[in-house]
Amino acid sequence: MSSAPSSPLHLAVALDGTGWHPASWREPVARPRDLFAAGYWADLVAEAERGLLDFVTFEDGLGLQSSHFLEPDGRTDQVRGRLDAVLLAARIAPLTRHIGLVPTTVVTHTEPFHISKAIATLDYVSTGRAGLRVQITARPNEAAHFGRRTIPPIDTYDSPVVTGLFDEAADYVEVVRRLWDSWEDDAEIRDAATGRFIDRDKLHYIDFEGRHFSVKGPSITPRPPQGQPVVTALAHQTVPYRLVARQADIGYVTPHDAGQARAIVAEIRAEQEAAGRADEPLHVFGDLVVFLDDDPAAATARRERLNALAGSPYTSDARIFTGTPSQLADLLQELQSAGLSGFRLRPAVLGHDLPAITRGLVPELQRRGAFRRAYEADTLRGLLGLARPANRYSPKLSASLEPGGTPTASTAVTA
Repeated sequence: MSSAPSSPLHLAVALDGTGWHPASWREPVARPRDLFAAGYWADLVAEAERGLLDFVTFEDGLGLQSSHFLEPDGRTDQVRGRLDAVLLAARIAPLTRHIGLVPTTVVTHTEPFHISKAIATLDYVSTGRAGLRVQITARPNEAAHFGRRTIPPIDTYDSPVVTGLFDEAADYVEVVRRLWDSWEDDAEIRDAATGRFIDRDKLHYIDFEGRHFSVKGPSITPRPPQGQPVVTALAHQTVPYRLVARQADIGYVTPHDAGQARAIVAEIRAEQEAAGRADEPLHVFGDLVVFLDDDPAAATARRERLNALAGSPYTSDARIFTGTPSQLADLLQELQSAGLSGFRLRPAVLGHDLPAITRGLVPELQRRGAFRRAYEADTLRGLLGLARPANRYSPKLSASLEPGGTPTASTAVTA
């Protein structure tokens, strides 16, 4: 497929350990001894920025990684342990200039007030390039780390317990978004002559009362540079699609072909309309694990060798692509034609597949007119074509708010 799409696509990379294949740490390029050093992550993000990617995500969790969805697996032959994603992103931010930084936050056991100011701070440190990936956990052992609640064992991903956790996550994001707006943009006066640092009338109680949270506010951190940092979430079926439709700016989905991608996008758009957000921009990104080499046989051989080291074939919730950058470009354009606006790629081996993305895939997409040749915005919202939202608590907007307190498109300003 060589024809250019109607609009350039967006590209992000998901950073996790030494890569998404469990045996990736055993590769010569993997640098497993550097996993807990800031320089390792700085090098990865610098490579992603050289490739002009929109953003990177950092994985996180409240328990050790596991091959089991609901409990620890006890394995010692795979990478275990992570740095805190938000703190890591804040450490990397001053070393970068353009790329967005999107740490994962597990919202099930953390407080929205804490996360709101942490991500607002990241937005300041990065001068407007912060985002947030919202994640839930249904693992009973992780609930035990905190001791404030218990989560009963579940058998299926669509159990009422999991549905409740996603509903809680939606309220969580609503609280975070309101806290980001609790300071008007011009609340800080900083007038030494009069001794007035802030205008108290421009700080607002959010007074959120819901099933899961009761939060008064305001935040202690002024409104972030982007107004609203970008909120993202991974979704596999209707319940998490509903979270994406209600609260996210980007939803990551895992279609395995164009037909499935088209159906997923249609379902998310229907949920978005039901949530009263039909007129708001919402990106739907496809997630893919990638093994990239110049020769398809080499990519296949590398995957098979890693599988042998792991002791079993690698499986994933996302489609696993094995082939060349040109073949991957074909696939991305095919999936884009099904309604996806971008992709979050998961490099199987970061030391190998991340450079293959930035130095192989990106130039191929550029040749097709499908990807940028330079950064064209200073904020993550700008890179994604998202306007900077007006503040929901500004008195000027009181007559132009949609039901639920969301500013209309006419009240937004360009990022």
